[in-house]
Amino acid sequence: MRVGAFEINEPVPDLKEPHAFAMIRPWVDVGSVGTLTLNRLERFMGSKELGKLHRPGTFFDFTRYRPNMRFVDGVRQVKIPNSTIRFATTENGPDYLFLHLLEPHSNGEDYTDSILEVVRYFGVKRYCRVGAMYDAVPHTRPLLVTGSLGSVEQKRPVPNFKLQQSTYQGPTTIMNLLSEGIERDEIETINFMVHLPQYVQLEEDYAGTSRMIEVLSSVYENIPPDLAPVRRGQRQYRELNSTVDRNSELKTLIQQMEQYYDSQLTAESSSTSSEQSSSSPALSPEIEAFLSELGDRLEGDSERDD
Repeated sequence: MRVGAFEINEPVPDLKEPHAFAMIRPWVDVGSVGTLTLNRLERFMGSKELGKLHRPGTFFDFTRYRPNMRFVDGVRQVKIPNSTIRFATTENGPDYLFLHLLEPHSNGEDYTDSILEVVRYFGVKRYCRVGAMYDAVPHTRPLLVTGSLGSVEQKRPVPNFKLQQSTYQGPTTIMNLLSEGIERDEIETINFMVHLPQYVQLEEDYAGTSRMIEVLSSVYENIPPDLAPVRRGQRQYRELNSTVDRNSELKTLIQQMEQYYDSQLTAESSSTSSEQSSSSPALSPEIEAFLSELGDRLEGDSERDD
């Protein structure tokens, strides 16, 4: 069955007030945090494939998203990059959709319209976008998570999680048409963004994935906190310490990032602006310039928290 540009597998499941978890690659999937998070949720919930784009070449440039050649049972096959949708059901609801979305290179309006058609067809009640971005944060501190909950209740508090609304204006991605369409349909919308150390850039960041699942578990009672790959993430970041110890410039940079990170937490807990001012340590001109330059580069990413 066709829904927009997506080919939906039959028989089509009858989903109960589904919640959709979405990740958008590569736009907000640094460290593969969104991908890893959805993969773990899908395995835990026993998900099945629901559908994928009928003709992905309509939207993607295959010189940028490269097809892969594989041997399957001795036969060579070409695997074409695609946006896929999976689903999982629960006894008492809600059921779940998992949207693995690639950012389009062409026909972006048709692409986002097709995703919206899927969302509408299955009667999605809540849309939750997860992802990660690089930021001037140290790997030696708990990773910061920002996002928005709207009217959704958080079951328990999570340290280093900030609710914030972006004020960004400027160049953006066509995928924001999807967010606008979902808001027009008055679907509950929440999103979470993990801030990863800019100087690390792991292909698969399990510390970031752990933080994402920790926050999700504070909103969803059926997502257990122990689903997070905490030890694997801790091991990854511990291995960085030997590299840092051999690089004096990087070590100094991280120390000043720690000062900046700690000062922000102190400032937030202060009740007056004078207290905030006095609690923030002075940073070197080098780190101020670094943070300013990095902030300008990442400001365009901050809108992803909308």
